[in-house]
Amino acid sequence: MIIYGSSMSPFVRKTIVFATEKGMDFEVQPTGSEEFKKASPFGKMPGFKDGDFLISDSTAIITYLDTIKPEPNLIPTEARARARAIWYEEFGDTIVAACGGKIFFNRVVSPKFFGRPGDLAAADEAQKTEFPRLMDYLESVAPASGFLVEDRFTLADIAVASPLATLALGECNIDASSHPKAKAYVSGIWERPAFAKLIAQEKAQLAA
Repeated sequence: MIIYGSSMSPFVRKTIVFATEKGMDFEVQPTGSEEFKKASPFGKMPGFKDGDFLISDSTAIITYLDTIKPEPNLIPTEARARARAIWYEEFGDTIVAACGGKIFFNRVVSPKFFGRPGDLAAADEAQKTEFPRLMDYLESVAPASGFLVEDRFTLADIAVASPLATLALGECNIDASSHPKAKAYVSGIWERPAFAKLIAQEKAQLAA
């Protein structure tokens, strides 16, 4: 199996962490190949290949991985818990990642990878006005158990923690003084080996 893309993308990171936590064998390859273009006709990361099966989109890929390897169970089967996990995936993929895109793209991607200045005012505004509201919500739901659904590690935790790791690479971090539960929750998820290895690699890549 091949996952195409950079783990700095919250969607690629989410997919890699999910596959790693499932104990699956896969490799990560960059985009740009003909196989990636076939897997992802609109050029969006991640792309995916398993034999002759090609597809893109992190949720589609994760659905496939979970179906071919149901254990360990990372997507709850009980109706309410499953719905809650999917809501948190939506929160991470759409709401947090949208804020993260404004910050990470303008502070990191544009200057470092495209060689042109980003809109730092837009990044600062997103961090000042959008990010605190998101953390207010996370603070209100962050559980004592350290996991968002069923008091165990699930897709919900992967999906929420992944875009926040991208935000942190863009120097947008959770303030422990204003959002202590959210900070502790996310830090705990990032300590898992599947996340910790990727985050260390990403920091090293940006520092190079």
